[in-house]
Amino acid sequence: MTETTNIKAYGTEAAEAPLNQMGISRRKPTPHDVEIEILFCGVCHSDLHTARSEWGPSMYPCVPGHEIVGRIVTAGDHVQKFKVGDMVGVGCMVDSCRECQYCKEDLEQFCEPGMTGTYNSPDKHIPGNPTFGGYSESIVVNENYVLRIPENMDLAAAAPLLCAGITTYSPLRHWNIGPGKKVGVVGIGGLGHMGIKIAKAMGAEVIAFTTSESKFAEAKRLGADEIVLSKDKEQMAAYRGKLHFIIDAVSAQHDINAYLNLLRVDGSLALVGAPEYPLPVAAFSVIQGRKSFAGSMIGGIAETQEMLDFCAEHNIVADIEMIDIQQINEAYERLLKGDVKYRFVIDMASIKASER
Repeated sequence: MTETTNIKAYGTEAAEAPLNQMGISRRKPTPHDVEIEILFCGVCHSDLHTARSEWGPSMYPCVPGHEIVGRIVTAGDHVQKFKVGDMVGVGCMVDSCRECQYCKEDLEQFCEPGMTGTYNSPDKHIPGNPTFGGYSESIVVNENYVLRIPENMDLAAAAPLLCAGITTYSPLRHWNIGPGKKVGVVGIGGLGHMGIKIAKAMGAEVIAFTTSESKFAEAKRLGADEIVLSKDKEQMAAYRGKLHFIIDAVSAQHDINAYLNLLRVDGSLALVGAPEYPLPVAAFSVIQGRKSFAGSMIGGIAETQEMLDFCAEHNIVADIEMIDIQQINEAYERLLKGDVKYRFVIDMASIKASER
């Protein structure tokens, strides 16, 4: 029987309920596990969707959080990659089958039986329990699903790289973005602001698309070469057939054909936002010009480490607003309004201050 220990966390018991302090059980580290004291945890829109069962029924109690940075406080006897005291990260998954074709190709995010999500997945070690995420004091993870945080990185601002960073890095890398490529980034939020920074660091010419003129100066600051007001038909028409690649980070309903029309022959658009309803695609938006409409979801462990090292080399971190865990419900409401530049990060020291 798995030995467990009880820790403090913030989560919810139901889709309609606010997040509150609760006690959860973590397994005690096995020989291949590390125990991580969580220092910072980013707040992703996925957290809100899952807490509120907006992507289908969630498992309750639900403790969100998959942009985790912390310090190793215990290392199992067989752990080889890390030692006590190392600064590490945990992203969107904490396990996979390790045996299917995709796990063997370092594409664990596409594990055929299904990866084990950092939260809201069946816990392999504690039957009947869901996995619990980073809105908590600590987490225990197999060493093969843990990332090393480069020494020169600001730990709090590095946390969102574990989801927002890899979600945008992976498609840019997959479609070989670099010098000579014109890249569009649609939506300047948690994902989009990382997409601009990373595409620019890869050497691309970056064109940002936004529905809000108030974001023009921000997009420039983030590194965009040009900014287009997507509501302006003339501004959009100026880029028709010009872009090699578009990363679409919008999770709301929008006209995907308007952006497919901006691709050059053999151009690709990768959707990384997750709109609630299907996006209609007109046949001629892709037939004309042999264009591709694709999607992308996070990245494997090796690619996520590659992304962290790339970001460290280019001095890239997320733009963050730090909050205490007690502000999480307010942060969710602000997230719904887009009222954050560009990622909330929880200072998890605040959980120690809360009552048991």
